[in-house]
Amino acid sequence: MSWHDERMVSIAEFLSGYPPFDSLAADELARIAAASRLEDHASGSQIMDGFTDQVEELAVVVAGQVELWNSPDHKPDGPDEILGPGGVFGYSAMLTGSSIGPLAIAAGPVQACRIPGPIVRPVFSSLAGAEFLARKLTVAQRTDSLSINDYGTVDELIRTAPVVGRGDMTVQQAAQKISEHHSGYIVIPCADGRFGVLTDRDIRARVVAAGGDLQQPVEQVMTFPAITAATSAPASDVLVDILEQDLTCVPVVDPGGRLKGVVLPGDFVNAPAGVSVTLREQISRSDSIETLQERGRRMRYLVADLLRRGRPSFEVTAVLSVVTDAVVRRALEMVLAEHPELDPAALTWLSLGSNARREPVLSSDVDSAVSFDESVSSPDEMARYRAAFGEVGEVLRGCGLAGDRNGATAAMPLFARTHGQWREAAQQWLVSPLDNKGMILASLLLDGRPIWGDPGATAVSEVFGELRKHPGTMRLLLAESLSYRAKVRSMRDVLSRRGGTFDIKGHALIPVINIARWAALSVQSPELGTRARLAAAAGSPMLTDDNAHTLIEVFEVLQKIRLTYQVAQVDRGEVATDVLTMQRLSPLDRSLVGQAVREVSAVQRRMENMSHYLSVKEWAEPDT
Repeated sequence: MSWHDERMVSIAEFLSGYPPFDSLAADELARIAAASRLEDHASGSQIMDGFTDQVEELAVVVAGQVELWNSPDHKPDGPDEILGPGGVFGYSAMLTGSSIGPLAIAAGPVQACRIPGPIVRPVFSSLAGAEFLARKLTVAQRTDSLSINDYGTVDELIRTAPVVGRGDMTVQQAAQKISEHHSGYIVIPCADGRFGVLTDRDIRARVVAAGGDLQQPVEQVMTFPAITAATSAPASDVLVDILEQDLTCVPVVDPGGRLKGVVLPGDFVNAPAGVSVTLREQISRSDSIETLQERGRRMRYLVADLLRRGRPSFEVTAVLSVVTDAVVRRALEMVLAEHPELDPAALTWLSLGSNARREPVLSSDVDSAVSFDESVSSPDEMARYRAAFGEVGEVLRGCGLAGDRNGATAAMPLFARTHGQWREAAQQWLVSPLDNKGMILASLLLDGRPIWGDPGATAVSEVFGELRKHPGTMRLLLAESLSYRAKVRSMRDVLSRRGGTFDIKGHALIPVINIARWAALSVQSPELGTRARLAAAAGSPMLTDDNAHTLIEVFEVLQKIRLTYQVAQVDRGEVATDVLTMQRLSPLDRSLVGQAVREVSAVQRRMENMSHYLSVKEWAEPDT
């Protein structure tokens, strides 16, 4: 073996022991090592200045220690970070092409490995690379807020033109094109206007590892249809998709369906919501209930951090929902592992309520339901499952997640049924919504989102597509939705001498949530989130464009006030609550609450009046 080959092996072996390189295959490590070079630096010498120079290479500490300053003013009281062997720096400036640091100084003799940007960028396009970036983003840094990339919509994340191929090209041709562009992916436009995606990871798993033919057409092995994002989609929504679907590439399309670019996990390097990747990954890897609970209790700090960064409330709650899902899944895994007599594959776990809508706050309960495979039929067997779900509830309480106070949990018989039983119950609710808590259960299940198992319980939602055939039920559901009146003070508040408090959930947010749920149902929209439901129903006879947009704005304002108030409560050592003491709000927030309630009340009155003049068929008539 030549000296050059020995050096390559040495670099590859070293990198394989540290993230994000520890997840790479041997051939990928060899490719990176072949393009790398080693440098020696004397004590006190400057290794990198990413504030003044264009950073085109990644640096990895091989030996010694490196001091990093992450802000351009270089505070005199010491560095922001000190990196030892395996420490990686320069990635933010290299990936974004921006002069955002760091300044790196050798603290004693240092040997560093330099890796050219085109060679190493694909590493950060993988999920492992995104996890590495998110972990680094959690390090306390004294970074000037103006230097933080504050992404709003996904089109702002697009860095380069997309790598595009053809469905009839061979896998080998696609692999060559991926390699030439150092992209890690290729997008395939299809005849029906949709897109397919093939990634490095797909080729390794679906072709090479499976002993497949590299000469077969790409269309036989690509992911189709690919999950895409509109250019105007919030970046946080796309990050949620990447995390939930384990995606390595998301094509971005304009309103006309034309491909504008792609976003990869590494593109979220400076997106504030990216910090959730770390906590979610730590939760998923928890090796004991105690560890899970300790990490789960960190969620409140994540919420506070995002809120203080000025993130919109819909992004904060979406991130909290993603992490909450991870906690619930891991709790389920751990509990079911202790019950080998129970089959994890025989159940679908549904998140209900605010978490299902991706709108939880610090005071939110964890509502849940389970839909069993038809093989789980005996009452005794269901009872054993429910007992295990009770244990899951105890684990979640230790994570700071309380179960629903009204009993909407999978541990209760009412919320643990087979797919067929749920379907039968939903049919009964259509016919007799006032019997057996029909309207309450229907509202809960309409918000259901499967987070574990085969989503067979979505059949319940399909049943409600027949609502047009039940005008009486539609009227009752509308009346129930409008029965929660938006108001600043209730008679109960007055009688209990609590006139200085305001239930922001019951008297302002629930009315908006109910309107959105009913409006989406009336236009047969599958959306779950309140904002998305209102947008889907905008322009329908019962909900004008102006009314829908007003409610979206009101909902966002109220959620922001709610979150800010609850974070302040937690900071004071109090329990987060939805009952606000009005004197604790600023004069502006008190004014906003009052105006919001008046706006919601006005929409409720209009909808009630319109219901007297329009038939049910006209209510649900789609906007054409």
